[in-house]
Amino acid sequence: MNQDILTDIIAHKRKELEAQEAAVSASFLENHIGNIAATRSMKERLLSSSTGIIAEFKRRSPSKGWINREADASVIPHGYEQAGAAALSILTDEMFFGGSLKDIRIARPTVNLPILRKDFIISRYQLLQAKVAQADAVLLIAAALTPDECKMLASEAHELQLEVLLELHREEELEYINDHIDMIGINNRNLGTFHTDTENSFRLAEKLPQDKVLVSESGISQAETVVKLREAGFRGFLIGENFMKTNHPETALSQFIHHIHSAL
Repeated sequence: MNQDILTDIIAHKRKELEAQEAAVSASFLENHIGNIAATRSMKERLLSSSTGIIAEFKRRSPSKGWINREADASVIPHGYEQAGAAALSILTDEMFFGGSLKDIRIARPTVNLPILRKDFIISRYQLLQAKVAQADAVLLIAAALTPDECKMLASEAHELQLEVLLELHREEELEYINDHIDMIGINNRNLGTFHTDTENSFRLAEKLPQDKVLVSESGISQAETVVKLREAGFRGFLIGENFMKTNHPETALSQFIHHIHSAL
């Protein structure tokens, strides 16, 4: 496997965005923002939830290939809400993850939960896309940005009334935290190699500002891990593959939440 998948993804994303902006201008998107309903707060939902599960809708990944090729955005997110998810993460990268903004647009009328647009965001144009699609929050990945780019995009997201989940993987990325960040996610998966280790969240937990909502991302498959992470200060747990690889992701989530409550 390519040892730096992130570099490939970002290079492709730049080309993709050029084509998208040529087809639909930024000003066209801005003109459609006025009618968008108020944002649902993902941060507040995580703080008030007894489990904090951010259930993810994703069809494939660069490391595993297709996980759930026929996944239906009009069915699974609604099932996740019924099963007790605190929020939703919907992958909108097409080339590497098999998703699109259409998945958010399809899911939005079926759920009342906050929706995170999970993608490799490198420009304001993608924030406008997220707002028009009626996402409530966006992911900014430290490894894909400079600290200045991160601060600028986070500020622009807030201007659009989008909450920001900043994803970190290494201690060296703590400098990316700024006043416009609502939630800090620790990715247990290395985006260069896709190696996963949940210990990464525990290692970085004590170094993170406790006034931010902390989220542990990737590689969580045991309810006991969630309980331990909550004890370490985390309030959000982004889980996708563990549910999406099953025939009924909403049932897998419901059982997982039951196990968490049993373990608490």
